[in-house]
Amino acid sequence: QVQLVESGGGLVQPGGSLRLSCAASGTIFGIYAMGWYRQAPGKQRELVASITRGGTTMYLDSVKGRFTISRDNAKNTVYLQMNSLKPEDTAVYYCHADFSRTGTSGTYWGQGTQVTVSS
Repeated sequence: QVQLVESGGGLVQPGGSLRLSCAASGTIFGIYAMGWYRQAPGKQRELVASITRGGTTMYLDSVKGRFTISRDNAKNTVYLQMNSLKPEDTAVYYCHADFSRTGTSGTYWGQGTQVTVSS
């Protein structure tokens, strides 16, 4: 089993910045990608950004140029630096970790952290 502990959410004004962190612990063997999804009220969960163990990244189009994902493999931690935040970025942000091991694969989820962008 893997535990994902998120931190860094909160309330910020439009144009501000936040940094989310997600630390993985437990049976981390086989995790090949980590990242962040978000879900706003009344909307479907969407993938915001992800990064592979080798460093390959992908971003939701609406956050490109504003958000940066990074990871520290030694600490099993992934970060999401969010700049120039907009009200439409308001959502619960969920850390995820995709894994593949012999005979099984899937995704672990964090508990979610609220990000609110409002004046």
